Amino acid sequence: MSDPADFPDPTQVEGAPHPRDTAHLIGQARAEADFLDAFTSGRMHHAWMLAGPQGVGKATLAWRIARFLLTRPREDEGDSLFGAPPPPTSLDTDPEHPVCRRMRAGSEASVFVLKRGLNDRQNAVTQDIRVGEVRKLSNFLHLSAAEGGRRVVIVDAADEMNVQAANALLKLLEEPPANVTFLLVTHQPARLLPTIRSRCRELRLGTLAPEEMAEALAAAEGAPPEADPAALAALSGGSVGEAIRLINLGGLDSYTRLVALFSTLPRLDRLAAIALAESATGKGNEARLDLQLHLIELFLARLARAGVAGPPPAEAAPGESQLFARLAPDEFAAMKWAGLHQTLGARARHARAVNLDPAALVMDMVLEITAAASP
Repeated sequence: MSDPADFPDPTQVEGAPHPRDTAHLIGQARAEADFLDAFTSGRMHHAWMLAGPQGVGKATLAWRIARFLLTRPREDEGDSLFGAPPPPTSLDTDPEHPVCRRMRAGSEASVFVLKRGLNDRQNAVTQDIRVGEVRKLSNFLHLSAAEGGRRVVIVDAADEMNVQAANALLKLLEEPPANVTFLLVTHQPARLLPTIRSRCRELRLGTLAPEEMAEALAAAEGAPPEADPAALAALSGGSVGEAIRLINLGGLDSYTRLVALFSTLPRLDRLAAIALAESATGKGNEARLDLQLHLIELFLARLARAGVAGPPPAEAAPGESQLFARLAPDEFAAMKWAGLHQTLGARARHARAVNLDPAALVMDMVLEITAAASP
């Protein structure tokens, strides 16, 4: 039988530290303060929904909360001789606390992470969280109950549960075990069952500003010194996880090439277009192809937005603002580019589903954009 540890962890962004190993969370002070206020005022809920765009720190916050809860004495465990400890002012914990050391080693028995597991053949990670994983959670709650103390369940990501798994988790939320806190990481809360959402208190996390992006990437050691945090923030939508993916796959350079190519429109540099189309072809380049298609869609979305709201506050590539001003000078042009964004996006998703030739797909999108730029 395969060991899940032999496969990539579905809760970790490739090239980034695991959320449990990230001691500090940047840019989400409001969410941390809301949880701390509930804890110190005695209004703790048994289930929390950590919601926001993917990659902004929801899983990191979940692990910070888990460390915080498991290193604090329960109310009925206070020291009667010296009185209750002073109320906490942050979620920070002592990294040398035994709980923190066990968490870093992945051996803390009071934490259960509900995530995608291996398929029936034990040769790949499933695309959703299945009911078998929730049964493992039920066993964990039953066995650990005899030990007493706080327990924490992290669901990462809750949107990935299939219907059977969601219904099984709902039963646990409806009759929560004593001293258990559920932390549901969700990128798209609307995909959760309304009954699950109704049993959770929401913590909303926002996107990061460029200066916060720079600080977060430096802390994660995920960006080379020359990386432009403003460009990364623009292309990633303020998501650190997405910014790291862009860095790992050369996304900034790819977008710069894209802007340079379209800067010649309505005349197309065919050699440059062919080079772009062929840059993400070949076996093992699926991630680069997906990124290339995403960047083309992102270019069109930013172009359409510029026609309505003006140039973006920060360029994601040199010459971007000048190009947008020329191709999208007004709302009429913005509507044209917005329509093309929808059309090409749907076409790309269909083409990927039926495995059409990647180079032909990218070239077709470039030619459609070229035609739309013609007078």
